[in-house]
Formats: sequence, structure tokens, C-alpha cells
Amino acid sequence: MSTYLIPISAAVVSLALATGASACTLAAPDAKAAGPGCARAWMDANLKLNDLLTVGTHNSYKAAIPPAEMAIIAKTSPKAALALDYSHHPLAEQLDAGARQLELDVVYDPDGGRYAHPLLPARLGEKLDPAYVAEMQKPGFKVMHVPDIDFRSVCTTFVDCLTQIRTWSRAHPDHAPILITINAKDDNPTPGGVKPLLFTPEAYDAFDAEVRSVFAPGELITPDDVQGRAPTLRDAVLHDAWPTLAKARGKVLIVLDETPEKVAVYRGGRHSLEGRVMFISTDEASPAAAILILNDPIKDGPRIAADVRAGYVVRTRADADTVEARKDDTAPRDAALASGAQAVSTDYMTPDPRFPGGYRVRLPDGAAVVCNPVRAAVKCAGTPVQLSSTTEARP
Repeated sequence: MSTYLIPISAAVVSLALATGASACTLAAPDAKAAGPGCARAWMDANLKLNDLLTVGTHNSYKAAIPPAEMAIIAKTSPKAALALDYSHHPLAEQLDAGARQLELDVVYDPDGGRYAHPLLPARLGEKLDPAYVAEMQKPGFKVMHVPDIDFRSVCTTFVDCLTQIRTWSRAHPDHAPILITINAKDDNPTPGGVKPLLFTPEAYDAFDAEVRSVFAPGELITPDDVQGRAPTLRDAVLHDAWPTLAKARGKVLIVLDETPEKVAVYRGGRHSLEGRVMFISTDEASPAAAILILNDPIKDGPRIAADVRAGYVVRTRADADTVEARKDDTAPRDAALASGAQAVSTDYMTPDPRFPGGYRVRLPDGAAVVCNPVRAAVKCAGTPVQLSSTTEARP
């Protein structure tokens, strides 16, 4: 990849002066060469959103399944029980720990109440918290993994999840951009369970409206923001149109990670994604290509590296279905972190004490964000782009 200078905005120059970095050489080849105390100003000016690497979480909302319910699942399908046996801390704690990629699974519930009485606890004679049931009666998208059996979430409604993220973001306005991946759930494998609604164009319009009800325009990075005047979103991305780190700080961007059929409904007749909130998972040939979901860092390693060099943002996974954590198998994790993918998703930012080996996925030295190993390996000169909040709080 050729190296060239990115124009330095007045905002970045002001930042350098405000932080006492008036002697910073923002045209230096790397952050260290910019001068003492100048790394932040140099990175803001010279790094783009796709020059970063962060670790994030898969199914970030997922709360643990209670033992009595897990026993029923295990009796029916031991393999499914193993795959479902993980959970996450509240979203704010994940963000504090350095996650800059989150994942939410949503179901469409325009009238409310569709998911208020899940099957498994009802069969066990369990009564759910009345506050939970009341929340589920409200119209709007809900967040859950599998209706009826794995429905507990650290944030019950989509608006609640987004509000938690927004609250954290506003309390940490200089955070590196947060990528939120979305699965639009419209199936339920549970016999006798509730039948989810399909994601129609109207459902996706309602989804976009819920996002915009929480985040102000200046808090989002949308496909239109990146495309600008380019003929397509893909053209923009391949011509280095991602925002600089300075312009991306304090913002979120959202990608629909779904099948080609669901993505086609969201895109509709648009040439790219004009007017939409979300980017979409697609292939490199699409005019709407910008963010790619390539979940196997070993098999897809060469493709990930090529896509990242070309300008795309890629999310991959370090582990799945608790398999790697149970065996302390770090090969996929290490491949993911070295692949160039800007976001590496895991269920184990925090180790599960039940598993020997202490498997976890984190960036070194308490970093939340570092320079991308493929696009910007030497630019940061070993300096983290951003530390986690928990690291910054240490004495």
C-alpha cells in the first residue's frame, strides 16, 4: 500500500495546540517521530477508521441461562447446551474493558407482547419478573438470542441497548469508533415456540427509525457519510474515504450481518445504501460493499488481508460455540488478531473460570485499540491508539 499524507484539519491542529503539542510534527512518518506528547494528535490526523484494530464481543447482550433451564436443553441436545453456555457482562462494562465492537440480535415486535411469555420457563412453572414481562409488552424491537429458550439479555429492548451504548459514548466522547453488528432474527428452532415476524422493508424502516430515535446524526457514521460524492459506497471505500480517527471519535457505525436475501430487502432498489442507517455484509463486488463479515480467520486469512489492504473494514471471530475456550485453543484467536481484520469478535474478553487454561481474547497491555497490523503496522510505533477505561483507571 502506498503511503501518502492525509490533509490535516483545523480541528486536529487545534487539538495539538490545546494539548500542549504545538511542536508536533503531524507530517511525521509515525506517531513516535511526531514529537513528545504528540502521539494522540498524530494518530487523529494520520489514521483512518480502517487503520485500527479492536477486540469486541459476539452476542454482546447475552445473559446466562439458569441451571434448571440449561438442564432441559442439555437433555434434548447436549451439543446445543454446550454452544449456549456463555454470557456477557453489561454493555458498559464491556466498553470499559476495551470492546469497540458489539453485536445485537433483534426480533421484530411492532405490537409488543410477542415474546413476553417464553416457552421454556413456562413449562418449568417458573414465573418471570413482572418488570421483564411489562417491558416485553411494549411495541418495538427486542434483543435476544433464541426465542423461548435463550432469551435473557442484559438489555431487553433494542432501544434500551442503544441507549446504554449512547450513555457510555457520551460519557467517553473521545472513544474510538464503536462498530455494532446486527443479526435480524426471523426464525425459531424451538418446537411449539413463538413464530418470529419476517423483516420486511417496513420492519427495516422501523429499525432505522429506532436507531435515529437514540443517536443524533452527529453520533452516527452512516453509509452516506462515507460515500459522499462517490458514485457508489464501494468506490468511496476503495478510494480511502473512511473518516479520520479525529472525525470518527465518539461515534458508532452499524452493520447488518445477514443472509444475502435479508440484506437485499434492507437495501431495496438503492444503488448503494442511500438514506439507510446500516452498512450491510456483502461481497467485494457489490456497489454497497464497505464492511465484510468473514468469520473464519484461518480459512479466510488471505482474503481478509487482501480486503483490508484494499480499504474494506472486516469483522472476524476468534472463537465460536465455546469450542476454543473449552480446549484453550488459541490458533483461531492468534490468526484473527494477525489477519488485519479491524474487529475481532469473541465470547471471552473475560476468561470463564470453569475452563482450564484461562482462554481469553484481549489486546496487549490493556489496549482497547491499536494500529492495524496489515494497514498500519509501524505507524503507531508501539503506542496504543486507545487504552481501555479499566486500564486508564489503574493507579
